[in-house]
Amino acid sequence: MKRPAHVHLGAMLLLLGTCTAPTVAVAESPGEISAIQNAARHGNQGAELLLALIYFEGRGVSPNPVKARQWMRHAADDGQPYAQYLLGNWYADGIAGLPKNPDLAVQYWRKGAAQGQAQAAYRLAEAYLSGIGVKTDPEAAKHWLRRAAEAGYAPAQRLLGKMYQGGYGVPKDTLEGKDWLARAAAQGDNEAIRLLSIFVELGEDALQGFRQGGPELQARAGSGDSVAQYQLALRYETGAWGLPQNDALALHWFRASAAQGNRMAMRSLADIYTHGLLGQSKSARQAEYWRQRADHRELPGVER
Repeated sequence: MKRPAHVHLGAMLLLLGTCTAPTVAVAESPGEISAIQNAARHGNQGAELLLALIYFEGRGVSPNPVKARQWMRHAADDGQPYAQYLLGNWYADGIAGLPKNPDLAVQYWRKGAAQGQAQAAYRLAEAYLSGIGVKTDPEAAKHWLRRAAEAGYAPAQRLLGKMYQGGYGVPKDTLEGKDWLARAAAQGDNEAIRLLSIFVELGEDALQGFRQGGPELQARAGSGDSVAQYQLALRYETGAWGLPQNDALALHWFRASAAQGNRMAMRSLADIYTHGLLGQSKSARQAEYWRQRADHRELPGVER
């Protein structure tokens, strides 16, 4: 787990009440800890989570696993999705003095995933793939992986790409696999970049695009390089590698790349219209149009 970042307590309590994967504050003084304790006792979910982590890490207090798991349960049972994800991890790995309990881990991941917590959805998908805490169910794994992947969680995008590449639990679809691996690679996921080089055989020149800075990639895209346009779209889609998340620009570059015959961009557009992503309404007609084009065009500069 990442070390907490220092933020103002009042702002942190607000964030914890609204965000699914908050940056956790560090309590620096007895006054701050007292304020958190008071808010937690009044049922503030974010304060309950924050207090659990304070006791777990011993920030400003002595580490206390008993109180840590007590407040983590309170936060999770009161509906805080990030707490549900963390408590699932604690039960899965036997953390904070809890016995390993895969069944309870799955229960809490499912609660977090149902609220859109991407990390919980990813862990739930892993459970369905491995059969830990639930019966093995690749179809359910695909469902939760897609939920996490569409929320921009790179490990889920990478695993979903691997499933499509290998045809495990899904019909084998190398183009779909490429697309998800590329989305993870666009966020700097080194394993996804490595898998692209193995599965997709992009070649070092195209792979280098995932490592390029924004201005250089912008220049290549502006000059009409369809691979750069596609990679730029992926970065705007997720807000990766120093570029702000921007649905309109992501859609613009997907379309520009697809217009030049880039099959991965076409498949992305099919996915966008199938699921109503990037601010677009669902459109079965548009999705089918781009899917058919993707299935009958070569990818310039990528495939041999």
